Amino acid sequence: MLGAALLWGTTGTVSSFAPSGAPALAVGITGLAVGGILLLLTSGSAVRVLLSRDRNRLATTVTGAIAVLAYPASFYPAVASTGVAVATVVALGSSPVFTGVFGRLLNGEHLTLRWSMATVSAVVGCAALVLGAGTDARLSPAGVGLALVAGGAYAAYTVLGARLVVSGASARGAVGSMFGAAALVALPLAALMRPVWLGTVSGALVIAHLAVVTTFLAYLCYGYGLRSVPAAVVATLSLFEPAVATVLGVTVVGERLPLLSWCGLAVLATGILALAVARRRA
Repeated sequence: MLGAALLWGTTGTVSSFAPSGAPALAVGITGLAVGGILLLLTSGSAVRVLLSRDRNRLATTVTGAIAVLAYPASFYPAVASTGVAVATVVALGSSPVFTGVFGRLLNGEHLTLRWSMATVSAVVGCAALVLGAGTDARLSPAGVGLALVAGGAYAAYTVLGARLVVSGASARGAVGSMFGAAALVALPLAALMRPVWLGTVSGALVIAHLAVVTTFLAYLCYGYGLRSVPAAVVATLSLFEPAVATVLGVTVVGERLPLLSWCGLAVLATGILALAVARRRA
């Protein structure tokens, strides 16, 4: 799961190299479409899940695909409305809470005291890290609402993916079916956005990275993690993503971070390490 978060953390840095005429939503939808198709085509078990006659499994897959699509459709508009800092904190900070509740209600997962303490620590650290560095922090009720939808969407497809694995689907089958189904819808949407910028070298390379690295490879890691890690823990470990993005911003893009952000990074790392070590011992 930390490997998946490590790959996701490259998204912001790589996306910054997209052509100036490429809208962020179009870049995200196109990356999801191509990466989702890769996940579907490379997993026969994903195709079998989609063609399953088990109504419960099919309903879980379709609902998960809707959640997969809902994440970029709500997160990118949230960024445009309320800024990167606030949208990131609200979406990522709320997802462990949503996941804990959904996991408890749908999968009967037990929420431990260690998880609660590690999650609070990670969320506080994430808020200090992002808001300390954010220069566009502004509050918009609509933007915050959309960011909460994004956090709920991530939680939903995490819990539903775990449910598919518990029902007997393979890790690749669970992830590939949800993202493959979402990609079949995202592909025509991406075409409607007229991505002429894909004809440029930078546009093609950015989409290749988003499709292969941050979607295909990252969600392979994510799927394998769902086999043994409870959904609530998955969401907390995913808070490692902004830490990776921040370090890349400093080392690659040349950004500067205030002391508050460095303190937040330390608190975030402490919470995640405490949870990761506990899972490894278990």
